[in-house]
Amino acid sequence: MPAALLWLIAALALAGAEALTGDLFLLMLGGGALAAAGSSLIFDDLWVHGAVFAVVSVLLLVLVRPALRRHFRSGTGLPDPAEALEGKTALVLDRVARHEGQVKLDGEVWTARPLNESDIYEPGDNVTVVHIDGATAVVQKLA
Repeated sequence: MPAALLWLIAALALAGAEALTGDLFLLMLGGGALAAAGSSLIFDDLWVHGAVFAVVSVLLLVLVRPALRRHFRSGTGLPDPAEALEGKTALVLDRVARHEGQVKLDGEVWTARPLNESDIYEPGDNVTVVHIDGATAVVQKLA
């Protein structure tokens, strides 16, 4: 089997194993194996392939991995599922009053109560979700 194919299989195996760890370490080694696969197409010496693998892997680990880790950690992440529902429109299914009511929100039925305790919304009304309080959608009438 050609050396390039062996290095390519190693690169794919390391990248696949990275999916299990998520630490970006094995992915950098996979990049080194990919570079070694490229060098094996040019050079026949196994020592050259090994040196290319080692040098590229170390460079990726030292230069690229820290930058990628900072980038992934700096993001705000995904919104809280409850926060993602705020501001969405819901359809009143059962009368929404101070201590009762249901709305259909994002295809799911939610318990609901009005933002202002004196408000009452009838079935068929469209309301806006102001916030989520536990498992209850706090809603108000669309303007």
